[in-house]
Amino acid sequence: MVVIGAGPAGSVAAKVLAEGGAKVALVDKARFPRDKACGDVVGPRAVSLLSDRYGSFAAWTKPVGDMDVVGPGGGRVRLPARPGRDFPAGGWAVPRTILDKLLYDEAVGSGAEPLHGRFGGMVSAGGLQVVNLDGGRRLSAEFVIGADGATSAVASSNGMVDPARVLWGFATRCYLEQEVPVPLISFWEEAPGRSFPGYGWLFPGPDGYANAGLGIGTGHSREGASRAVHRLDSFLDHLRRAGHVGAAAPARRMGGWLKMGMVGTRPARGRILLVGDAAGLVNPLQGEGIAQAVGSAVAASEAILSDTGNAAGTYMAWLRKEAAFQGSTAVLHQALLPHPRVVSALSRVLTWNALGSRLGEPWGLYWNDLTGGAHPGPARTMAATAGTAVRVLTSTSAARRSLAKELRWA
Repeated sequence: MVVIGAGPAGSVAAKVLAEGGAKVALVDKARFPRDKACGDVVGPRAVSLLSDRYGSFAAWTKPVGDMDVVGPGGGRVRLPARPGRDFPAGGWAVPRTILDKLLYDEAVGSGAEPLHGRFGGMVSAGGLQVVNLDGGRRLSAEFVIGADGATSAVASSNGMVDPARVLWGFATRCYLEQEVPVPLISFWEEAPGRSFPGYGWLFPGPDGYANAGLGIGTGHSREGASRAVHRLDSFLDHLRRAGHVGAAAPARRMGGWLKMGMVGTRPARGRILLVGDAAGLVNPLQGEGIAQAVGSAVAASEAILSDTGNAAGTYMAWLRKEAAFQGSTAVLHQALLPHPRVVSALSRVLTWNALGSRLGEPWGLYWNDLTGGAHPGPARTMAATAGTAVRVLTSTSAARRSLAKELRWA
C-alpha cells in the first residue's frame, strides 16, 4: 500500500494498515516535524477518535473547554463544553508541528516505511497502481490512499476532482505572545453592516502564545484568498480595540487552502481512495478537518483490510453518513457567502445576549457536528431540528444531487 501525504489523515491510515499486516509506504514531500496552517485546536470528536487509537496525548496538549463566539455588535455567546455519549467535554490545543509529528512517529513505529519524496503521477498496470516519485523512483501497490491535502495531486491526476465545482476556503494564521483563557470566534465586519465572508479566531497556542487567524470562503473560485492575508492586520486591530489582544502582530504568517463539504470530489475510484482534506472532508461551517481526517483514514484503511475486492464501495458507504452533514452545510455556506449584509444581521441576532444564552449549547452541537453523539435533551433536540431543517431545505440543490451521485459510484 502507498499513502501519499503524512499529515493526520495519512499517518493514521498508514498506522491502521501497518497494524493490520499490510506493507505500507508513507510518502511526504516534507520532513517532519514541519509546520502547518491551522487553528491548533482539536475538537471533541477528534479527541475521542485519537484517544481510542493512541491513548492519552496529555503530555503534549492543553485542554480546551468552553468557547466564546463574539458578534459584530459585541454580543457574546458561550458554547459550553459538555460530554456526549461518544465524545469528551472539550478538546485539545496542540500545535500542528507537535501533533503531526506524534502521529507520523506512531505510523512509522507501527511498521510503515517513511519515504521523503514528491508525488509525480501514477498509472495502473497489471492490477497494481504504479506511483511515480521525483528522482525517477517508482512504487507499486494494490491500493493508493491520497492524503495530500486540499490541492491533492492524487485527486487531480486521476480525474477525481473538478476544481471549478469545489467549495474553496483559505485560512491564514500567526502566533501572538499572549495567553488566551477561553478560545474565541469572531464574526467580524469589514465595513459597517457588511460581514467578512468567513470568521476570525483567537485560540490558545504554544505555551505563552495565542493562535490568531482569519478564514475566508471563496466559493467555487480560488481567487480572493489574498483578501484573508491582506485583512489579517485589520482583524487583529479589531481584536485589539475590543480588548482581546494586546501583543504586537508578528511578521511571520502561514496560510493554507481548505476544500469543504466534499463538493466536487469523487473520494474513491477503484483502488484509489481519498481521505481528509483531499476528499473535501472539512466542516463547511467552521473549517474543522482533524476529526474528519482521522475518521476517514480509519474507514478507508479498514475497508482495504476487510473488503479488498470492494474497498471503494465499503468506504463510500461510510462517506454517505458523513455526507448528510457535509453536503447540507456546504449548500448553506454557499447560500450565505454572497450576502454579507444578511450574514452580518444574522450573526448580530445569534449573538444577542438575550437569545445567545439559550442557543449556546445547541449551537455548539450543530456547529461542531456533534449532534448525533450528544446526550438526549433540549439542546440535542434543538440542534437535530436545525440539522433536519437545513437538510430538507437543501435537498433539491444541485450540489446535494451531485454529491449523492458521486457517493453511489465506486
